[in-house]
Amino acid sequence: MTIEELLDIESIRKLRTLYSYYLDAGELDALVGLFADDAVCEFGPYGTWTGKQTIAENYEKVERPMIEKGGFQSLHANTNHWVEITGPDTAVGRVYLIDLVLGDPDPAKVPIIWLGLYDEAYRKIDGKWKIARSSLQFMWPQRHLTPDFPGKHLPIRD
Repeated sequence: MTIEELLDIESIRKLRTLYSYYLDAGELDALVGLFADDAVCEFGPYGTWTGKQTIAENYEKVERPMIEKGGFQSLHANTNHWVEITGPDTAVGRVYLIDLVLGDPDPAKVPIIWLGLYDEAYRKIDGKWKIARSSLQFMWPQRHLTPDFPGKHLPIRD
């Protein structure tokens, strides 16, 4: 592995971290800016959004009510981020999601909405990594997995 690949991997990890921060903070313009123009977001039973414009419109529709209550109604905690560089301007990765709700003041209630796993593709555009595809695999409370998950197509380097 080269230093350039390590730097690219770190840039992709930052991209994923910023995704969660911008989503939770309600910074939708910055969030949408993380996607390639032809990006695809797959949310299992909740639908597929294709193209940056559709992604922007749908995040606005879904997230605006929570933003109006004040940012950080939930926290998207990411962990176990695995990234594989697949070419000079392409990469794939997986990252675990723990989605926590912060709105209920009763600490006896379980604050977890979902446990899931993002299965993603990234593309470097004009020197910056962008999300080209994000497919959220839901693990809990109900399992909603794409037919090819976990997918043998992802390269894994020894």
